Amino acid sequence: MTRPVSLQLPARQRIRRLLLLVSFLLFPLTLYYFSPVLIMQSASEGIINASFLVFAAMFFSALFVGRLWCGWACPAGALQEFAAAASNRPVSRRLDWIKWAIWIPWLAGIALFAVRAGGYRTVDPFYQLAGGVTLAQDFWAYIYYIVVGVFLLLALLVGRRAGCHTICWMAPFMILGRRLRNVLPWPALRLQAAPDKCRDCLTCTAGCPMSLDVHAMVAAGRMEHDECVLCGTCVDNCSQEAIRYTFSAGK
Repeated sequence: MTRPVSLQLPARQRIRRLLLLVSFLLFPLTLYYFSPVLIMQSASEGIINASFLVFAAMFFSALFVGRLWCGWACPAGALQEFAAAASNRPVSRRLDWIKWAIWIPWLAGIALFAVRAGGYRTVDPFYQLAGGVTLAQDFWAYIYYIVVGVFLLLALLVGRRAGCHTICWMAPFMILGRRLRNVLPWPALRLQAAPDKCRDCLTCTAGCPMSLDVHAMVAAGRMEHDECVLCGTCVDNCSQEAIRYTFSAGK
């Protein structure tokens, strides 16, 4: 049965967009907790800081829900999706390697600093943060605008969610968590395709915020992909219900 055509976003996507908007509005207060720099500084002093805890939580959550954070709650992802109203060109998958070229040396640097400090000795979630709120210090205001500016420019000049493909230091934690889950037997949130229902309209591919060839994934009957953020856009846009969410084992 074909769904009626509507210009309004499906209810689930309206909820997702609202969550993304709230996350972005809170970003001036929460930026510190995602800092890729402070985690290095704190490692050099043998301290586990807030971003260490957040990145660890992202890895372990990916064992059960993949990159759901990226699709539903990431403030930088929110900014880029909203920027798609001005520039909605797809991003080449050939750019995905860039974030790994940044992430691997960065992670190695964190490990080196921690080893030179004699290992981690204490936990301080508010390390270098007065009051626990990012913009309580003027320095963080400058960092905020730089981060927002870089992600916005990438989205406008390169394409939708370009920052997720190229410079995001958080995505690899969740990608690795998801890959680990895929070799383990327990169930997790994922997408499931019914290729026989597909009518080759390509709406799923055209609407994917991560520029994935969703149609090809459906045809192959394999929806697992490192860059899938489980946003559900393809699920809600498919009039034939050829894609659905499921919480189950498998790939």
